[in-house]
Amino acid sequence: MDIRETVGSFRDSTPLPGLEDAWHWSPAPGLDFAGALSADRKRLLQLSARNYDEGLATAVLQFARSHEEELFSDNPYLGTLGGFTAPDGYSFDTVVALRPEVHNHYRFEMPDLTPYVTLAFPAYACEFSGKEDLAEAETRYRMVRLNHFDRQPQPYLKMRFINTKTRGRSEGTDRGFAEPSRLFQELRDIEGGYESIVEFENRHGKVWRVMWYDGWHIADWTTQSGEPSEIGLDELLEFSRARLTE
Repeated sequence: MDIRETVGSFRDSTPLPGLEDAWHWSPAPGLDFAGALSADRKRLLQLSARNYDEGLATAVLQFARSHEEELFSDNPYLGTLGGFTAPDGYSFDTVVALRPEVHNHYRFEMPDLTPYVTLAFPAYACEFSGKEDLAEAETRYRMVRLNHFDRQPQPYLKMRFINTKTRGRSEGTDRGFAEPSRLFQELRDIEGGYESIVEFENRHGKVWRVMWYDGWHIADWTTQSGEPSEIGLDELLEFSRARLTE
């Protein structure tokens, strides 16, 4: 696969200023792509954006090229690495990179190119654990709007709940990925539901269980042996937000 020739054939493909062996192209209005050869020239490091910014795209690709081996040193599918400095106006602090097994990009229009493409995006440290297996990496790739450069952080969260008042509950016995807004709503909704529980886990693998019996109680549930202590709703919500963004 001649990656230079292939990318050069894309519609409106032009060199990306400030980065050698890098290009920008836009297949449709409002959708921009940028890509750069990897340091060994064997892969295409690529991103897409709905709110494209050339400076941010260039910084991400340059970082990914310089740190590709380090990005995937602990995870062959989804790599994250802090230390990224975004241009002024952005608060991203991390780059996340995805191997073809996760993104399966170009599977329809150019399947021969897919194995040579690594996607890279600006991200926030709180969004990924770096320990995601393939299925989890695929889920987080779909959940987090990585190609929106103007987005806010979407913290990594796994949760399960059982509400004895509403009879609502999560599926199965394992914690699954969820939006933080769902956690905060479930914490509110267990009020008055005796023996209701909400468990939540952050990117570090730390787990807390919240229970209702004459008030909210919380326990460090990482080892499933934490001693519950009473907590007010406002304090609970603030505590939960802090744990998801640490």
